[in-house]
Amino acid sequence: MLLTAPAPIDERPLVLGEVADPTPGPSEILVRVKMCGVCRTDLHEVEGELPMRRSPVIPGHQVVGTVAGVGQGVKRFEVGSRVGIAWLHDTCGACEFCARDAENLCNGANFTGWTVNGGYAEYTTVPESFAYDIPDGFTDEQAAPLLCAGIIGYRALRISGIQPGQRLGLYGFGASAHIAIQVARHWGCEVYVFTRSDANRRLAGKLGAAWVGSSGNEPPGKVHGSIIFAPAGPLVRDALEVLEKGGTVALAGIYMSSIPPLDYLKHLYDEKVVRSVANATRRDGQELLDLAAKIPIRTATRTFPLEEANQALVALKTSGVTGAAVLRVNGE
Repeated sequence: MLLTAPAPIDERPLVLGEVADPTPGPSEILVRVKMCGVCRTDLHEVEGELPMRRSPVIPGHQVVGTVAGVGQGVKRFEVGSRVGIAWLHDTCGACEFCARDAENLCNGANFTGWTVNGGYAEYTTVPESFAYDIPDGFTDEQAAPLLCAGIIGYRALRISGIQPGQRLGLYGFGASAHIAIQVARHWGCEVYVFTRSDANRRLAGKLGAAWVGSSGNEPPGKVHGSIIFAPAGPLVRDALEVLEKGGTVALAGIYMSSIPPLDYLKHLYDEKVVRSVANATRRDGQELLDLAAKIPIRTATRTFPLEEANQALVALKTSGVTGAAVLRVNGE
C-alpha cells in the first residue's frame, strides 16, 4: 500500500500497487511480512500531520514476519526465523545521543514506514541488529501491536516516573493504553482511565482500571503520573489539574494539537513536569517483549486484509477499533 501524497483518510490516499521485492544489503534481513499493526502514527503520516520524508512510501512499523533472505554478514537470524520490526529502523551509532544510550534521539536515525519503506507490503528489509525475536506464546496477530503500541507505552510508563503501587492516569484508551494498563497492573498500580468511547471504557474495566471516566471528570484521587495517548493538546491542562505534587505527565504521541495556555500556579507549580516521549530505544523494545511474555500481556485486535489499509485507518480515526488494528498481509 503506497502513499504518494498526504490527504484526509476519507479520500483513501493509500493505493495498492506492485513494487520490486527489496534486496537485503550487508547485515540486513529480508522479511516476509505476515502481520503489520496499524498505528496512529501511520494516520498522522497519511493525513500530513507528520511531514512526508519520501514519496512514494510504504507505511507500517509494527511488523511480524519470517526471514526470507539474508544479506552478507548476517549472524543473528536464519531463513525461516520469526522476527519483529519496530519504528526505529537504524541509527548512526556515533552521535552524542547514541553514545549516551539515547539512540531514540539520534539525528541520523531512520524510521520504519516513514523514512524507509515499512510493513504495509509483502516484503520489507531491516538491519538484523534492529530486528526482534518474538516470544513464544504470541500469535503473529497478537504480537504485532507490541512492536510500537507496546514499546512506546512501556517507554511512556518509564518517562512518567510511575512507581509500583502508585496511581496512574491514562488519557485515551487505544492500542497503546490497553497494553500499558496491563504492565501498570502487573506493577500493582491503581489505574484511572479517561476516554470517551463506551467500548474502550468496557475494555479498560475488564483490564483492571479502578476508575473510568471522561477528561474533565474528577477521579477518586490525584494521580502520581499520567500518560496522554490521545493527540489532543487540551488534555495536557486537564491532566495537570489532577496530577499530584512532583508528578509527571508524559506525552506519548508523535503529534499533538496545540496545547492551550497554562496557569502557572494551577497547573505547573509544586514541581509538576510535562515531558514528551520521542521514539524508543532497542532496550525499551527488548524489555517490553520480555515483560509481555512474563505477565503475559494479551492484546485485543481487529484484523483487516492489506488492501483495506485505508478502511483500517478510518476505523482507527473514528474509534471503530477496540484495542489494536492489524493488517493481515501473508498471514493465515
